[in-house]
Amino acid sequence: MTSSGRPRLVIALTGGIGSGKTTVAERLAKRGAAVIDTDLIAHALTAPGGAAMAAIAAAFGPGPIAADGSLDRAAMRRLIFSDARARHRLEAILHPLIRARMDEELTQVQAPYAVLAIPLLFETGWTDVADRILVVDLPEPLQIARVVARSGLTEAEVRLILASQARRETRRQGADDLIDNSGNLEDLLARTDALHEGYLRLAQDSGPA
Repeated sequence: MTSSGRPRLVIALTGGIGSGKTTVAERLAKRGAAVIDTDLIAHALTAPGGAAMAAIAAAFGPGPIAADGSLDRAAMRRLIFSDARARHRLEAILHPLIRARMDEELTQVQAPYAVLAIPLLFETGWTDVADRILVVDLPEPLQIARVVARSGLTEAEVRLILASQARRETRRQGADDLIDNSGNLEDLLARTDALHEGYLRLAQDSGPA
């Protein structure tokens, strides 16, 4: 960590649904990186009593609120995919809270470098949070097939999600580092390990704490 409380090296990790970014994040964490997952932050904010729930209930009423007071994610997904204005209202509530919690957690990092797992990095415009952007990528037909196989979503539902995310080419063009996940798990882990070694060198070369 630097004297300002920021790690020497911060990596923003992103990729479309089903890209394998979670596997990459878990591997980097296992190798010693500090991983801050914005999906986990969002889940905490929308759990029973979560910091976002009062504002969500005020904006959307009881429809997307589960019996336990948490966000009914399936109901909200149906709403925001059918109404772009609803999606923008939800983002206006969640994104500032997620960003604030992410920034706070970043100041607590004690690892050689930090990884910010941000699925919607380009959609939120948060590309300024990191020193480097790591994109996990694969062809769209394979991406759809993997999501359908693991999630129970239909192909049409997956395509709706993809349509709400940044275009593949946008992510590829914005990447400093790119992992091709069109192969098997061993290939993905090997590529991730190689990047980890490179990040350790970059963090070391960035200067004294």
